Amino acid sequence: MSGTQTERIVSKQGVCGGKPCVAGTRIRVQDIYVWHELQGLSADEIASRFPQLTMADVYAALSYYWDHRAEIQRQMDEETAFVEQMKAKHVSVLQQKLAAKDAPDNPLPS
Repeated sequence: MSGTQTERIVSKQGVCGGKPCVAGTRIRVQDIYVWHELQGLSADEIASRFPQLTMADVYAALSYYWDHRAEIQRQMDEETAFVEQMKAKHVSVLQQKLAAKDAPDNPLPS
């Protein structure tokens, strides 16, 4: 890992749940990975949308992701599993109301 990457990417207890993020921001490495790799944003588009990021920050985050891919993917999978558990455990009041409105004996008004 290069010195520049080490200075740009930090993990601190109490900041972003201890997950690696760009120094001086609350933008996580995994967020930059998702925007770039999964949503198809270029590094330039990411830096333009988040003025607190430089191009070097974006590339450092992507480099960090690929150097620590397994660990970051595990964290992302754990987050997804936690969200799904919470959804199953706590049913949305809004979802309940919408379901009641859509019930056969209570049709939506035309």
